[in-house]
Amino acid sequence: MLRILTAILTVAAALLFPSVAGAADAFFALAEIAPGVFAHQGETALMTRDNLGGIANLGAIVGEDAIAVIDTGGSLIQGRAFLAALREKTQKPIRYVINTHAHPDHVFGNAAFAGPGVTFVGHKNLPRALAARGEHYVAAFRATMGDALDGVTIVPPTLTVAESLTLDLGGREIELVAWRTAHSEADLTVLDRKTGTLFAGDLLFLQHVPVVDGSLLGFLDVADRLATIKAERVVPGHGPMVAPWPKALDDERAYLTRLTADLRAAIRKGESVREAAGTAGNEEKSKWRLFEDYNARNATAGFAELEWESP
Repeated sequence: MLRILTAILTVAAALLFPSVAGAADAFFALAEIAPGVFAHQGETALMTRDNLGGIANLGAIVGEDAIAVIDTGGSLIQGRAFLAALREKTQKPIRYVINTHAHPDHVFGNAAFAGPGVTFVGHKNLPRALAARGEHYVAAFRATMGDALDGVTIVPPTLTVAESLTLDLGGREIELVAWRTAHSEADLTVLDRKTGTLFAGDLLFLQHVPVVDGSLLGFLDVADRLATIKAERVVPGHGPMVAPWPKALDDERAYLTRLTADLRAAIRKGESVREAAGTAGNEEKSKWRLFEDYNARNATAGFAELEWESP
């Protein structure tokens, strides 16, 4: 029956999106990275019609009674493919869908999981972030993804986390922590206590250059505090989906530290934001993919934050 469901999704994707025929099977792999913990690695790329927005790492934790899903992908098609792949692993009910923040590649698949008994969970700021940006995100990405975004709806959380929250999946507790503004204004991490597996969301990037959509200084501070979490392994928001902890933070912290130092130096010299954005952080370029797509934007945001520091 499960294989029949997956086949139906594949045929539907082929009919609706001819250029991505077979997408529900071909592009989605779900691996068990620790007992009862599953993860999918997204492409290190920008969201496009060809990849169906599938650029973020996604996960699921299975307890004795229920499942918690962690992020849902960059389109309804990907969300449905995730659900079909998960149903190949287990028939236990999905009780929670946890969004680590508001960005499209993590939330556009939410509607695939909506239904009776499912609670959507997020940072206390997530409802506000989705209300302010959600429809804009859909309209903006429609320009590059076209009808691959058909059916995407913004599903906000009904359960929010102000500081921390423990959820019980049946013999399996997961700890959710809400962080200060860093990568974004609504960053949330998920720790499976049983296996020591940390889902860091976009508070951790590997290979994909970090993206600052919140606070550069906040990102640095949170990275330092993240390192104190006792975990065995981490699933980043982007990049290789399992990495040792806390060593996985090293490259990100080095990039954010260099970017901050370069921007402070540029501000002291009286450089304009355009001049600073062209050079700040460039020593880190060889370590990262998509550097040209995001570094100047990171530098621009960081400049606006740092220029108001006391001399």
